[in-house]
Amino acid sequence: MIQTIDLRGLQPNRAELLDLVPRAKTDVSAATAVAGELIDDVRARGEAALLDQAERFDGVRPRHVRVDVAAMTSAVRQLDPAVRDALEESIARVRVASEAQLPTAGVTTIAEGAEIIQRWKPIHRVGLYVPGGKAVYPSSVVMNVVPAQVAGVSSIALASPPQKAFDGMVHPAILGAAGLLGIDEVYAMGGSGAIGAFAYGVPDLSLDPVQLITGPGNVYVAAAKRLVRGTTGIDSEAGPTEILVIADATADPFLVAADLLSQAEHDELAAAVLVTDSVELADQVRAHLERTVPSAHHSARVEEALRGRQSAIVLVDDLEAAAAFSNLYGPEHLEIQTEEPGVVLDLIDSAGAIFLGPDSPVSLGDYLAGSNHVLPTGGQSRFTPGLGTYTFLRPQQVIRYDHEALRSVEGRIVALSSAEDLPAHGAAVTARFTRP
Repeated sequence: MIQTIDLRGLQPNRAELLDLVPRAKTDVSAATAVAGELIDDVRARGEAALLDQAERFDGVRPRHVRVDVAAMTSAVRQLDPAVRDALEESIARVRVASEAQLPTAGVTTIAEGAEIIQRWKPIHRVGLYVPGGKAVYPSSVVMNVVPAQVAGVSSIALASPPQKAFDGMVHPAILGAAGLLGIDEVYAMGGSGAIGAFAYGVPDLSLDPVQLITGPGNVYVAAAKRLVRGTTGIDSEAGPTEILVIADATADPFLVAADLLSQAEHDELAAAVLVTDSVELADQVRAHLERTVPSAHHSARVEEALRGRQSAIVLVDDLEAAAAFSNLYGPEHLEIQTEEPGVVLDLIDSAGAIFLGPDSPVSLGDYLAGSNHVLPTGGQSRFTPGLGTYTFLRPQQVIRYDHEALRSVEGRIVALSSAEDLPAHGAAVTARFTRP
């Protein structure tokens, strides 16, 4: 059901180990041409293109791309009470964690009369993408919107694909979550076209371009985000979900198997990876998967994900090797289920979010931990953080020198500008002391 990669006794170099890392064949560049055509179509034909794309890819033609505020109000009223309670608690917890990420302004005194002021300014307008394909993600509305609001973003637009089951409307649970958060600009549009609409605007929808696009999606959404980067900012090219579990002989194989299965149900390309130094645990986890997968709600999807090249049980010599493998992999979600998880944590430097101990499963982070579940995939956690308040803030340095503080560095500025053959740079400083 799931492949085994045995690294025991081996000492591969970094390049060789990268070749052994299980990855799905999801080449974003292969989707670039199609994504580009869809973006160009939206730029040329606006709302008509979005309606045509919805009919083509989502199987339904919405009556309107922009969702009426009354529909959101109705969706809030119709939320299942248990779902509403869970969403409100999630909002509260994510807000607490997001507020803790707010940086503080400060003034650094370089010398007498010489100051650098560090400030953080929110992005004015953002576009938040919430996918809607094999599953519906009202929780992603929370994860995108709350940190943007905490950062002080004043204009928030949200897009999610139209649903055939709801006559072309955005899924009611997504509308309800948006309504709870006070979002009143929502569009029934998905895929590459939605990303293009956010980046370039759609005049006939009164949709103004955004400065930043966040949120996960399929390979075409990722390709579109890559194409519009530079016209607008993006968070990352988030793709199929990943879980990597580092576990030793003390871990509960039933819980490890349950956690691998939980992420495999997202998508056939979802990655589920166990890295362990215990052959016995590996065998027990495999046995639990073989027993539980056939009865899973999305059994066919889960089985394909676990059989895929992106999923594996990786055997290593020790937990230090497990941590090294994980750092090279750069997982979206990392669980550490070992006798001393803190010791392993000290060895980790690359992961989107880290879950310590048997009672901190990834599912907790998906909904109610308070952490954000919009995280980098495909190894991007090696250089890109997950979504947070900081995503929506721009650090700016404000330089303030008085006359004498500038005079104290005049000679050095002239020396450096002359060395770089840019004498006007030095002259601009000297002019302040030699002008008539």
